[in-house]
Amino acid sequence: MGDSLGLLKVTVVQGKRLVIRDFKSSDPYVVIKLGNQVAKTKVINSCLNPVWNEELSFFLNEPIGVLNLEVFDKDFLKTDDKMGHAHVSLQPIVSAARLRQILQVSSGETTLRKVVPDSDNCLVRESCITCVDGEVVQCVWLRLCDVESGEIELKIKLTDAADPDATSG
Repeated sequence: MGDSLGLLKVTVVQGKRLVIRDFKSSDPYVVIKLGNQVAKTKVINSCLNPVWNEELSFFLNEPIGVLNLEVFDKDFLKTDDKMGHAHVSLQPIVSAARLRQILQVSSGETTLRKVVPDSDNCLVRESCITCVDGEVVQCVWLRLCDVESGEIELKIKLTDAADPDATSG
């Protein structure tokens, strides 16, 4: 494993227009993977527009990977049903964090970069990466793949690798 780049905090904010996998609704939860690290949200029962607002943390190391997510419908008597998947490249947020260090931005709110939808991500629309009081933040809406509909909103924060409290553990 390469050099540590910091702690990646991913807040799974909400989903909208998720697909029905049970009789009339679904019981969705999200699994996020970064390399061999995996974390998941709680299950929201009978909801196609769930609000999680759950923060999941990952150590970000070189080489910079892709953040993958899958949405599932929790079932009690059989295997959980797939409700779609999406991915977003972490290269833009890492590049923006390096730019923040070069520019020595530490207070207020500054837009560092814009990311447009392309083959490296499942963005629904353009996303801005900003520095908010020293933290590099990207808010994204991701379109779920291989399903009829569904989007997931994430807030991705990269804390400074130079901060000993951010990467201890």
